[in-house]
Amino acid sequence: MINANSRPLTEVVAALIWDGPRFLICQRPAHKARGLLWEFVGGKVEPGETREQALVRECREELDVELEPGELFMDVIHEYPDLLVHLSLFSSRIASGEPELLEHTAIAWILPQEIPQYEFCPADEEILKKIIESSGEGR
Repeated sequence: MINANSRPLTEVVAALIWDGPRFLICQRPAHKARGLLWEFVGGKVEPGETREQALVRECREELDVELEPGELFMDVIHEYPDLLVHLSLFSSRIASGEPELLEHTAIAWILPQEIPQYEFCPADEEILKKIIESSGEGR
């Protein structure tokens, strides 16, 4: 898909992984674009993959866990200076394994009300608002 600026739209998937009232966030490595910002685990959809297959692969590569993707939680299109992304966030659960730091600088399990304590990637802003609202924290 191409936007008005002829920049390709990059398909990205991410997992909203819950453990009771907490959900998992990951801190990007300092040397990458948007370094040290927090995000949901995930990555680019490769040619020939479904979004769910990409999500399972990314979670295996980045956290060494087997993921069970669930329902689509939210879609977001966001334009960064270097990238136009279509982010699909899936409610998910870890089927097996414990998250390990294979790719990220840090990982954290946080409550919705703790979101303001972290600096997230801009594409996640609308998603974070929806998490707060759906948790009852935004009322």
